[in-house]
Amino acid sequence: MPLYRKLPHRGFNQAAFRTEPSVVNVGDLATLDSSITEVNAKILADHGLIRKDETFVKVLGDGELSKALKITAAKFSASAKAKIEAAGGQAIVA
Repeated sequence: MPLYRKLPHRGFNQAAFRTEPSVVNVGDLATLDSSITEVNAKILADHGLIRKDETFVKVLGDGELSKALKITAAKFSASAKAKIEAAGGQAIVA
């Protein structure tokens, strides 16, 4: 048996601790009720856009938004932030 297989493999790997964001598009936010003005992870989970236990949300710019929303998320893409602000809303990084 080769020596490299006999010796223990040690080291640190970041893959076990990586957190993947839940992705929501701007077009998905446009499908929410018109009575909703503030959007966060709990509201997205209640409407089935993300899982209930996820809180790390990234908003991407695919789609169009026509109503002003105050959106709180962990990350925003540049195009999503531009579309939200063009519709009169706010993109708040939490």
